[in-house]
Amino acid sequence: MGTVKLGENMEIKEVVIEKACSMAMNAHKYPEKQYLSKKIKTSSSEVVFSFPGSWSVNDWFTGTSFGETKVDPQLFPSLKYVGLDVTATVNEVFLNRFKAVLANPQFQIEVEKAATDWRQIVFTGHSSGGAIAILATIWLLEGQIRRSSNWIAPLCLTFGSPLVGDRIINLALRRENWSRYFVNFVMRCDIVPQISLSPLSSINQKLQQVLDYFNQKAQQPPNEAPAFYETVVKNASSVANYAACKIMGSTNPLLETISSFIELSPYRPLGTYVFCTGNGKLVVSSNPDAVLQVLYYASQLSTEEAREKVKVAQTSLKDHLNYGNDLQEYLKMSIVTCLYQHHPEALPLSSNVANVERGRVNVALNDLGLSERARLCIHAAEALEKQKLKNQASIDEKQKDIEKCLDKLEAYKKKCALKVGYYDAFKSSEEKEDFHANVERLELAGIWDEIIEMLKRNELPDEFEGRKTWINLGTRYRRIVEPLDIANYYRHLKNEDTGPYMGKGRPRRYKCTQRWREHAERLPHEVPGSCFWAEVEELCIKTSCQGIKESISHLNTKVKKWIKDGELGVDVLLENSTFNKLLKQHFLTNFSQDLELRKELHVQGFADA
Repeated sequence: MGTVKLGENMEIKEVVIEKACSMAMNAHKYPEKQYLSKKIKTSSSEVVFSFPGSWSVNDWFTGTSFGETKVDPQLFPSLKYVGLDVTATVNEVFLNRFKAVLANPQFQIEVEKAATDWRQIVFTGHSSGGAIAILATIWLLEGQIRRSSNWIAPLCLTFGSPLVGDRIINLALRRENWSRYFVNFVMRCDIVPQISLSPLSSINQKLQQVLDYFNQKAQQPPNEAPAFYETVVKNASSVANYAACKIMGSTNPLLETISSFIELSPYRPLGTYVFCTGNGKLVVSSNPDAVLQVLYYASQLSTEEAREKVKVAQTSLKDHLNYGNDLQEYLKMSIVTCLYQHHPEALPLSSNVANVERGRVNVALNDLGLSERARLCIHAAEALEKQKLKNQASIDEKQKDIEKCLDKLEAYKKKCALKVGYYDAFKSSEEKEDFHANVERLELAGIWDEIIEMLKRNELPDEFEGRKTWINLGTRYRRIVEPLDIANYYRHLKNEDTGPYMGKGRPRRYKCTQRWREHAERLPHEVPGSCFWAEVEELCIKTSCQGIKESISHLNTKVKKWIKDGELGVDVLLENSTFNKLLKQHFLTNFSQDLELRKELHVQGFADA
């Protein structure tokens, strides 16, 4: 936590922020245009694309209470919780508005030209225009990361933007290391960033009056401003308090009971937030849980402000229109306080602070109107991030244990080649070595199940799923151990009670590690080679069914590719393996053993090729 210049903290030229803000506000003057674009002449020229906001309720909400929908996985393939296979949620109207922009061929041509000319692309927008800028930036990141490793990262600057999507979007941005490209500026009293936390039914008529004011159809804020402000803050309170309870680890069953019949907004902050305190200071945070608390508590009225509710409500609307003028003054003063993650002990929990450095931070938090309760919630959010890092360090310590077990199973696999192969030897479990292999299998299952449970409980950093070390280790684990789990499954006839392994029998730890690799390497989702034996077992069961030969032939064609990709070991082709027996039964030959694969068997030391 400390005081630095804004440009130094985020590595953004202040002239770019000023120009982006100017263009974001100017875009409202041309509502007939989907976007405006302009080059900024600095030491390295940027190209700014600004999107206008919309002043119709129908362009803010649609359908459900909060107007949300699942993202289009074709357009945004990274916006998901990869291992748990949960797709992100986004505001449907904002998504459709962005798709309309994307359908404009001129937009894509201009963006492509800017990228080709090695210019940094800056997407910006004020109000709901900021939401479109966010989606445009994610779209560009999705495309650029697939085209080339040599590219200039885009930048997204929003001003008074409403929330766009759920926590999965923020998780995905942090996992991909994209979160740093999103910077959101918010005036302390601006109520618009909280609007998405309210169901449409509670603010419908009032919201249209507010939007009419923003569109300058009225000279003064509407009479409904106080009621609108109170309703939005009340809904934000429900979301923020529920989130705070979860952050603090509350186990009260009443919490889940309440959430089951009170519908809460799915929307959450993403990227970095820069709060303008109202007294010339800027407070910066990139912790989404902390940002949610600041958004809510900064709008809480002090005893003095409570006496002037009408004035405060009107200010909350006027501030939304003042970014163009006020932000320039804030940037000139350069009094920036950063709420650094992972250092909750540096956050002053009361307004009485003796330490000089913490005293500066305290002044900024006081200017934001953050009470002691607000600071406790922010402290808890920062402490949670710190705890996630500790959990990750604890998991990292188990890497050596995992690798040690896998090395033992690799040695076991080579020994099995002298008999009938890895899978068949383990399934029969007639030797002492088979028992020891089972012990290793169970130990590994315990470690990986713990990791998956921690992911489900949100106890690991959002970046964890993107770590190459764990993606590679998970792939190695799945390839070596899943065949043993399949052997155990069919040996104990679990398929008779649960059904085929690939139906309900496959553990989540294998699905998760498979998805990690598929996402990291941009592979299609399909049955992996580690599940080969599950297919063989089902074919053995259905040996008299119609079309069995075609199914076996189809599986056989995939074997060579799986072996080349490292998904499958060549021991599956051993003379006495279940697979070769199946081939001989139906084709009177083990035709999977072509000359190339026979040679590979000899190279790897398998004797009976």
